[in-house]
Amino acid sequence: MNTPNKLTLARIILSPAFAVVFMIENHWCRIIGFVVFIFASLTDLADGHYARKYGIITGFGKFMDPLADKILVTTAFIVLVAMGYARAWMIALIVGRDFYVTGIRSMAAYRGTLITPSRLAKYKTILQMVSISFILLVVTMDSISSLYNGIWASLLDFNRMLVFDIMIGITTAITLFTGLDYTFRYFSMLKNILR
Repeated sequence: MNTPNKLTLARIILSPAFAVVFMIENHWCRIIGFVVFIFASLTDLADGHYARKYGIITGFGKFMDPLADKILVTTAFIVLVAMGYARAWMIALIVGRDFYVTGIRSMAAYRGTLITPSRLAKYKTILQMVSISFILLVVTMDSISSLYNGIWASLLDFNRMLVFDIMIGITTAITLFTGLDYTFRYFSMLKNILR
């Protein structure tokens, strides 16, 4: 197994590890969980760069890389909902779209067609990672601040849920738009499958 594929698998393995650690109400666990998520997110950039640079792009990587992204993002969003930092209905739309697109890609793969993520879908993934990272950072800083007598209190003095709602709302809208994009681009294939 080549290095990019190992990084992809590492991202899948790190997803539940992040969830378990971050949800423990302890400032060290929050820090470790945040670092694990950031590291897992960076493996997405690293595996793609490495694969393109050394020309070792494989069918496994093309299929599993976006799936690993979905697993990491979905896990993180579920953690945020469970902790009360994200609206369940927004996350349900995001996760539903991801299952839908994964289904399209799986059906296409079964028919011998490999659907690679569109450029817009890649931007969507980056936006999701940035939104999640920002919320996790705020939660982590808040945990540390409460331990050290309000350090960073001024930085954390804003309407968090409003900001979180706006960020995730924009992310949800773009995520749904990419789902429609896949539908229109592969409509004929879907129509043939559903006959």
